[in-house]
Amino acid sequence: MIVLYNKFVPKDPQMQRKFDNMKDDYNALNEKTQQLQQQMAELEQRDNKVYRSIFEATPLPDSARAKLIEQKKEIEKVQVMSDNDLGKSIAASLNSLSARVAFQQDSYNDIEKLIKNQGAKLSCIPAIQPVSNKDLTRIGSGFGMRIHPIYGIAKMHYGIDFTAPQGTPIYATGDGTVELAGVGTGTGNRVMINHGYGYETVYMHMVRIKTHVGARVKRGEVIGWVGSTGESTGPHCHYEVHVDGVPVDPVYFFYNDLSPDQYERLLKIAATGSAKSFD
Repeated sequence: MIVLYNKFVPKDPQMQRKFDNMKDDYNALNEKTQQLQQQMAELEQRDNKVYRSIFEATPLPDSARAKLIEQKKEIEKVQVMSDNDLGKSIAASLNSLSARVAFQQDSYNDIEKLIKNQGAKLSCIPAIQPVSNKDLTRIGSGFGMRIHPIYGIAKMHYGIDFTAPQGTPIYATGDGTVELAGVGTGTGNRVMINHGYGYETVYMHMVRIKTHVGARVKRGEVIGWVGSTGESTGPHCHYEVHVDGVPVDPVYFFYNDLSPDQYERLLKIAATGSAKSFD
């Protein structure tokens, strides 16, 4: 940048000193600007590769940041300055940094919202067993191909059967909104909860339901009691978890009320459960 000064080099000693001081001031300012640009680049990289990845958010493309900077009308402010190229260079760098800082602040505001939403999401994901099963003795039949107890043929069993005495409380396994609550063909008295984020849970064969369509329920809230209604061969709760409409093995969602050892035992019990389902 010193080259830019060559045509302005003063001949008067006093002016020369002022000129040298101005060069020093500019060099210091230019160095500080470069440091700020480097720090800003590191923040942008951390934003994309750390913060946004944690919350599975789409990274902000460099083009978006650049586009925002271009949209800023700071360049017009620079163009109405004097013809001093040095002043233009400094102003352009600082205006660019100002735009990047503003854009980054917006990004952090978005991440703050994601943090709050993540807390709500964790409360909604089904993460406990629908009936009390501390001793792990209540799983009668697991997820997979099972012999239907009435028809005697192999059928896909889309949930887990929890055997329990009639009247045993059944709990919502995550926060959500009740979508179904009533009698279904074969399912008896059943409840379906929409937890949001693509998750749904279904509870079947209740002796009695303790909720209604549209009700907001919390994880651990009693929504009914174990029974043997519908196509059932004994008191139990048939429990299903759906992710984006597809039934998945509920056993992988029982991590919130079990120790690691209990969870490992439960996986084995579910895998080696009865070859015949209860419904």
